[in-house]
Amino acid sequence: MGCITITTWIVVIIAAVVCAAVGVLSFKAGENHRIKTAEALFGSAEEKAKSIVSDAESKAATKKREMTLEAKESIQKLRQDFDKEVKERRNELNRQERRLNQKEETLDKKTDNLERKDQSLTARLKSLEKKESEITEIKNKQVAELEKISGMTREEARDILLKDIESQTRHEAAIMVKEIEQEAKENAEKKAKNIVALSIQKVAADHVAETTVSVVNLPNDEMKGRIIGREGRNIRTLETFTGVDLIIDDTPEAVVISSFDPVRREVARIALEKLITDGRIHPARIEETVEKARREVENIIKQEGESATFETGVHGLHPELIKLLGKLKYRTSYGQNVLKHSVEVAHLAGVMAGELGVDVNLAKRAGLLHDIGKAVDHEIEGSHVTIGADIAKKFHENKDVIHAIMAHHGDVEAHTIIASLVQAADAVSAARPGARRENLETYIKRLQQLESIANEFEGVEKSFAIQAGREIRIMVKPEVVNDEGMIMVAKDIAKRIEDELEYPGQIKVSLIRETRAVDYAK
Repeated sequence: MGCITITTWIVVIIAAVVCAAVGVLSFKAGENHRIKTAEALFGSAEEKAKSIVSDAESKAATKKREMTLEAKESIQKLRQDFDKEVKERRNELNRQERRLNQKEETLDKKTDNLERKDQSLTARLKSLEKKESEITEIKNKQVAELEKISGMTREEARDILLKDIESQTRHEAAIMVKEIEQEAKENAEKKAKNIVALSIQKVAADHVAETTVSVVNLPNDEMKGRIIGREGRNIRTLETFTGVDLIIDDTPEAVVISSFDPVRREVARIALEKLITDGRIHPARIEETVEKARREVENIIKQEGESATFETGVHGLHPELIKLLGKLKYRTSYGQNVLKHSVEVAHLAGVMAGELGVDVNLAKRAGLLHDIGKAVDHEIEGSHVTIGADIAKKFHENKDVIHAIMAHHGDVEAHTIIASLVQAADAVSAARPGARRENLETYIKRLQQLESIANEFEGVEKSFAIQAGREIRIMVKPEVVNDEGMIMVAKDIAKRIEDELEYPGQIKVSLIRETRAVDYAK
């Protein structure tokens, strides 16, 4: 068993050796084959490389020849273009040279002409200087001769001449002023009349004038005794709590209430009417009734102020200003209710502002507040204009509104359109028929002052105030005032009237000059 195994292993080893030898021989044979194959492929690749290099060299030579030809053609074309451009520039330079030569020739000609003209002007100037010298000499001789003949010196003659020129200039200026004024008046009056007429048409106002005293009607004369009371205690109590005077006289069935304060007068009137209706008149009842009447009047004042602002469309007023507006319901001026007048002025100013294209709301505000000072002018010293402006400043009103209040009676000059509109609206409202009543004595006094002012001017012969003081006609002496001088006299009289008189609306100043020649046939 052991022998078989050794023999087997020997056979295996021999077989392995034989296989290894066969493998080695096979590998060497494959290697030789691969070497021969590689040598063959290398020889083929070398031939292909040589062929490719040869083709590349052939193509490069061909491309080189082509590029050389293209370069030569490009160089030729660029040379031709360059030659063409050089030729054109040379031609352009030639043309410019010819133009410059022509301009130079023209300038030379002009220079020659100027030199000739200069020589001619120099000669003419010398001639003129010579003639001027001769003329001056002749003039001096003539002046001396004229002085000798006229017996006046040159200064005296100059004064006469200046006076003549001044007179002629004044004449021409007066004519020019007349023409300009006429044209301005025609245009301005037409425009102003249209605006004012339109404003008046759009504003419907009452023509009712209220009285300045209150009258309370009584059911019978026996009521007078009850109002007076035992030993006058009732009337004293009523006067004490209301601050008014009760006038009980022989007027049948009537009691007159008098007070400088219209609000107090209204409180007293309401309280007295309530007492008469109730029938119980004694001090305690009087005190209670007066207090109720005062609260009622305060409510009315507030409602009237708010109603005025609502009617005019003026918003944002301070509550105290609204209260003061309401007080104007009980204030009258020449019989015209001041609150109604203020509302009317606000409407008129607003309409005119709309026509002129300015701030309508501001114009209405200024118009409504322009007489606000009259609400307290019986309590505060000063004119209602100053008081009103101070009130407006106190409540921080617009500066244009304050200026309009200051200027609406001409106390200060109007510097804004709003102020001028309020002036015009105030005059229209006050001057319309039925708006105001005037004291007869005041009216006559104004007419007399109007005529007196006109008569003080030199050359005025007579003057007549007509049309209820709306116009004054003045007869002038024809030998003192000429036609041109009438314009200046009329302006001076109008200015004097504006400065010295207070009047509603405007006053027309008409001058009349008449020259008469009378002779008799015998």
